[in-house]
Amino acid sequence: MTRPRRLLTLSPLSGLEDAALALMRVGIGAFLVWGVSDNITSPDHMATFQGFLAQHGFPAPALLAPFEVWLQALIGAALMLGLFTRWAGLLLAVNFVIAIVMVDRLGGLRASFGSLSLVLIGLYLATRGAGRLSLDQLLFRR
Repeated sequence: MTRPRRLLTLSPLSGLEDAALALMRVGIGAFLVWGVSDNITSPDHMATFQGFLAQHGFPAPALLAPFEVWLQALIGAALMLGLFTRWAGLLLAVNFVIAIVMVDRLGGLRASFGSLSLVLIGLYLATRGAGRLSLDQLLFRR
């Protein structure tokens, strides 16, 4: 490929695909873990989250709150490690579709954007997998 065309298409960046994918996984995973860490460490925060779920019509908020918190933490940890990434991506997408349907849609598209982004990232990871820089690759490569 000619130099101007390589500059126009930025094709040399394709060599960084695995690093970019790993950074996305680690960043999203860390965000998910950070987002629920207060609920894990504080019974008061967990009670507040339980009340939030009740307010928005979720069934069995006393059971669902800790389940949701730990599920999100496990998804985040799996993404950071690149372990069972396709499952983690699928669960991430389903989890945040539920968040959109039950809560975010009430605030419109702008309020749903964060959750929608996580749905799309989850679908991408479910279909793409973790990439070469992952435990999935190390443990399950063919």
